[in-house]
Amino acid sequence: MRTILGFIGLLFANGVLASTGAAEAGPNNMGLTGNYLGLLCIAIFVLAYAFVMVEEFIHLPKSKPVILAAGLIWIIVGYMSATYQSDSLQLEAIVEHNLTEYAALFLFLLVAMTYINAMTERNVFEALRCWLIRRQFGYRKLFWITGLFAFFLSPIADNLTTALLMGAVVLAVGSDNPKFVALGCINIVVAANAGGAFSPFGDITTLMVWQSGHATFFEFFALFVPAVVNFMVPATLMSFAVPDGNPQAGSDVDVPMKRGALIICGLFFCTIATAVSFEQFLHLPPFLGMMFGMSYLFMFAYYIKMSSPEEHEDFSQFNIFNKVAQAEWDTLFFFFGVIFCVGGLGFIGYLEIMSSYFYGGWGATNANIAMGVISAVIDNIPVMFAILTMEPEMSHYQWLLITLTCGVGGSLLSIGSAAGVALMGQARGAYTFFSHLKWTWAIALGYIASIYTHYLLNSTM
Repeated sequence: MRTILGFIGLLFANGVLASTGAAEAGPNNMGLTGNYLGLLCIAIFVLAYAFVMVEEFIHLPKSKPVILAAGLIWIIVGYMSATYQSDSLQLEAIVEHNLTEYAALFLFLLVAMTYINAMTERNVFEALRCWLIRRQFGYRKLFWITGLFAFFLSPIADNLTTALLMGAVVLAVGSDNPKFVALGCINIVVAANAGGAFSPFGDITTLMVWQSGHATFFEFFALFVPAVVNFMVPATLMSFAVPDGNPQAGSDVDVPMKRGALIICGLFFCTIATAVSFEQFLHLPPFLGMMFGMSYLFMFAYYIKMSSPEEHEDFSQFNIFNKVAQAEWDTLFFFFGVIFCVGGLGFIGYLEIMSSYFYGGWGATNANIAMGVISAVIDNIPVMFAILTMEPEMSHYQWLLITLTCGVGGSLLSIGSAAGVALMGQARGAYTFFSHLKWTWAIALGYIASIYTHYLLNSTM
């Protein structure tokens, strides 16, 4: 918190000390951080993100305030550019750069979400949930099983989807034991975030680092052992508090997977392999491989529809465009708002100040660790995009460190990651901000241990 307040103080000090509001302009910014309009942009962004943080309570989708903020910030940026600069081409170039960044992220995620929705419709995840419930595991064993499933599933299905799936299992079997539900949900959040940290597909931040070219697909696996440590340390400590005994017998009936479910799972893995191949061998952006992989699903959906008897409505009306329509559009538009908000603030010159303050004054290691802690309060997506936009001079080891810290730092608080926020909504009072806060000390030990493990294993990179 002192770090955040220090940075905000630094920004406002700029405004007080600048007589004209104009600092030295850089090659990619206006250098107007001291201008009152620039400070207004900071205030707009902070206010918008305050609405995002209380989404659970006010039920205002997170995309709405950040898109509004992005529009207001760029109106101000356009006015400042016209007033203090004559080069409109620079402004257009920055907008096009931000649009390119967003388009690549949007198309990649759209394909991944479509596949996840298709697998959901084919009952892949529901069948897995029912299988776990029918096994009648004890509370302690279920605690570890759901945690391990979350850890190994999140690198493929992303941490949000994984958290919701495993959370549904915990809520189904532990509805009569609130203590188990709270501990199980905390464990799932930590596991999903940790598992997502060593895969480009596991979290938005890792995807952003991969698409920016700072690490290849296979280099992310250097974070596997640190991610395991990050999960195991708090899980081990929390496991001693898990209540003994077995949950009551569940009433869930067996839910079979629909036709083509396993084939769609296989096509998803093929799509991931295609995206990796595009990046590794053809040196093309991964989103091109993902869009190519989407055609696999299109063609298979056509086959299912045409080869199924008309009396089987479930098969004959399977339409993949319905799965595209069911994508998390609020999340996708939220990314638009974040990227353009941060891009606008960067063009004014604030990211240059931030880079100088943290990476110039603190050093890369301390700055990257602090960024992970900040991501527990401010979502890791704007934090990571800001860092990528700043482009600080860092070694390969440091880029992997910031990938790790931003990926797992959100686990420190329930509001620090999409997985935590989603589970709070799903658990409806059984898992809360304060129940998570009670175990923040254990999660912090895992955070520190994972950083030290990364140093021991990867410092020579």
